[in-house]
Amino acid sequence: QVQLVESGGGLVQPGGSLRLSCAASGSIFSIYNMGWYRQVPGKQRELVATITNGGRTNYADSVKGRFTISRDNAKNTVSLQVNSLKPEDTAVYYCYADLKARPSSLRADYWGKGTLVTVSS
Repeated sequence: QVQLVESGGGLVQPGGSLRLSCAASGSIFSIYNMGWYRQVPGKQRELVATITNGGRTNYADSVKGRFTISRDNAKNTVSLQVNSLKPEDTAVYYCYADLKARPSSLRADYWGKGTLVTVSS
């Protein structure tokens, strides 16, 4: 069984920073892509940033230059440094991992339960 657990959310003032972290554990053979999505109640979940196992990154236009994604392949972790936060960044942030649980498994996406980021003065 695979588990993804996020941490690091909280309340921050506009212009502030946070560091979100996510650790994948359990039966993991190989992780391909990892990343972060976010969701506001009543809206669709949207991509924030992704990173391949080779380190190639992709960002939503709305966070480019403010957010930085990184990962530690040895520890099966992915992090998101979020700077210059704006009220519109308020959302539940979800970590995901595209992985194989066993050599014979198909690749599948696994999700964490989310961590709330609130940007407010």
